[in-house]
Amino acid sequence: MQIDEQDLFDEEPKVEKNSIGREILSILIYTGVIIGLTWLILTFVGQRTMVDGNSMYPTLYNGDNLLVDKLSYRFKPIERFDIIVFEYPHDKDTHYIKRVIGLPGETVQIVDGKIYINGEVLDENYGYETMRDAKRAAEPVTLGEDEYFVLGDNRNDSSDSRSDLVGNVKKSQIVGKAFVRIYPFNRICILKHQ
Repeated sequence: MQIDEQDLFDEEPKVEKNSIGREILSILIYTGVIIGLTWLILTFVGQRTMVDGNSMYPTLYNGDNLLVDKLSYRFKPIERFDIIVFEYPHDKDTHYIKRVIGLPGETVQIVDGKIYINGEVLDENYGYETMRDAKRAAEPVTLGEDEYFVLGDNRNDSSDSRSDLVGNVKKSQIVGKAFVRIYPFNRICILKHQ
């Protein structure tokens, strides 16, 4: 049987075109899956955020990069002393990072730099220095069923729940829990909340 060389050359480009087409399709599917998984993780699981300012000093420093856990609060409650990231009430694109002090249904008051929860002094040592200004918390602040009272650790340099601009933080405003510092590299650590 005699093979026509021209027939062999005509068939090879067809096979090569199919192979290249499949390779391109494979790359496009792979890229789409990676983009989709990244979007799911950033939307529902976690996100990176950067600390802007000194309100959480000495726990967090200006410029620290953190990973925020957006998933755990779907399965367990927010606890006192958790460090949370939440939407600023007047601009949802601006996020604040503070420590949870008061929980839903509690009454918070600040007298002479001490925090009182339901009339009892809160045993905590997160404050960098004694608070000089209780602002709206000089009078008892009763939290609603989905509200939290938050403070920065650097309480004399923090805009937090003592301010009418921030006020009580609603659960719907909370983005997630700051759980690990990823930068700068010499301070990488899991953040302690309790």
